[in-house]
Amino acid sequence: QVHLVESGGDLVQAGGSLRLSCVASEGLFVFNAMGWYRQAPGNQRELVARITYGGRRRYIDSVKGRFTISRDGTKNTVYLQMDSLKPEDTAVYFCGAWGTTTPVASEADYWGQGTQVTVSS
Repeated sequence: QVHLVESGGDLVQAGGSLRLSCVASEGLFVFNAMGWYRQAPGNQRELVARITYGGRRRYIDSVKGRFTISRDGTKNTVYLQMDSLKPEDTAVYFCGAWGTTTPVASEADYWGQGTQVTVSS
């Protein structure tokens, strides 16, 4: 059973920064990809950023240049560095991992419990 545990969510002012962490119970090498989703009240869940086994990164347009996804295999951890935060970034952020599929084909196979990010104006 794979477990993903997120942390780092907080209340921050617009223009500020946060770093989210996702610790996996398995080594990152077992996953085809890992990523960060977010869901705001009344909105659909969206895949904000992802990183493949080979290190390829993808972002949605609204966060390009502000968010950076990275990983540390020695700590089984994936990070989301969020800079220049905006009120519209407010959401619950979820870590996801793809074991048998890929982000292109489907949603994540494994999920964390989520961490709240609130950006005040």
